[in-house]
Amino acid sequence: MGISRGGAAPRAGATLWALLAAVVLAGCGLVAEQDGQAPRSAGSASQSPGSGPASAPATARAASPTPTPGKGPGCPAVRCTTVLVTGDMLVHDELWQQAQQDAAVSGAPGMDFGPLLEGQRRYINNSDLAICHQETPVAGPDGPFSSYPSFNVPPQIIPATKQVGYQACTTGSNHTIDRGTDGLLRTLDALDAAGLKHTGSYRTENESHGILMMQTPAAKIAVIQATYGLNGLLPEYPWQVDMLDAPAMIAKAEKARAAGADIVLAAMHAGDEYASEPNAQQQEVARALVDSGQFNLVYGHHTHSVQPIENYKGTWIVYSLGNSVTELSPWYVVNNEGLLVRVQFGQDPSGKWSATDLAWAPSVIVRDPYRWCSVGADAPQGQCAGPDADAATRQRTRTVVESRGAGAAGARELLITREP
Repeated sequence: MGISRGGAAPRAGATLWALLAAVVLAGCGLVAEQDGQAPRSAGSASQSPGSGPASAPATARAASPTPTPGKGPGCPAVRCTTVLVTGDMLVHDELWQQAQQDAAVSGAPGMDFGPLLEGQRRYINNSDLAICHQETPVAGPDGPFSSYPSFNVPPQIIPATKQVGYQACTTGSNHTIDRGTDGLLRTLDALDAAGLKHTGSYRTENESHGILMMQTPAAKIAVIQATYGLNGLLPEYPWQVDMLDAPAMIAKAEKARAAGADIVLAAMHAGDEYASEPNAQQQEVARALVDSGQFNLVYGHHTHSVQPIENYKGTWIVYSLGNSVTELSPWYVVNNEGLLVRVQFGQDPSGKWSATDLAWAPSVIVRDPYRWCSVGADAPQGQCAGPDADAATRQRTRTVVESRGAGAAGARELLITREP
């Protein structure tokens, strides 16, 4: 992708990075798991659920769940949790040049991507779990750096992603192996070092069989992600990147449920670039995932354009979130726009989780300086590209988002300034 113009043995430091990441997550009160190992909330006792003299009977716990409203909108159930997702993190030359300029101002060494992402913080803070999509492999701290068609971007984008509040990123895309196994490993190492969990690409075959599960205060959330292709490249090992395949994703979801997942999300990297409608593959796979009964939300990225939100058989499908960050395209206005989506899930008296609210915020990338900017009707960052341009982006986004009845089904614009 780009402005489209568009197993291997783990490194010796991989285990150390994993341990460091676990420590960071524990300190944030959010614990993740892979390979079926059950997570514990930070600070909880080490005994297993139901063990020890202080444990209450399972029936009593089920009958009297602890009220957990979660962040975001008012919870219509006893327990709720919210998940925020955004589109492609697509770093081009102009973005790292901006990061160098911002570092010169802030005094940070080398590059500072924080100001580019800062506008997202308010939305992330009002969500229990935030997931990004790391589109491209990263280079070493000093490069060499490159953008389209073979990306090798500054790794400083990753700690900035963590600092603005994300807890996890998906990593499977058509650019994942632009720099081969070395680039894939560098990216996963950098994510681990920053304390960001990840799924979609893997260091080892054993790791590829694991399921990423994140624990929020109210629920255990599994994330399953795959890409439609690799730009004609072949991975060194077939298990290094999850490819888009409905039966394989459903099998992972069933495994996640068996391991205790309350909520399962599917992320699809697929579609036609700059298109405002999903293609046949997107629709076929997304609906097959919903039809399986294993997924609570299906969402996508890759197209560099916002696509419709659809409520299909009671489950939300967000076909494409567009770009989260990218340099401006002079040819495709949709490339410069994106969608931030937050979904609230609630648990009914029977214990079943389902979406109780879906809210979206339209965004645009502006330059001089480069920034992510919300063009929501409440203008939380003030003017972005100008009143007329902002209104046009918001209207264009709404028209596409609601083209399949999302508004009538309950999807709404997220007005973050009106929340506590």
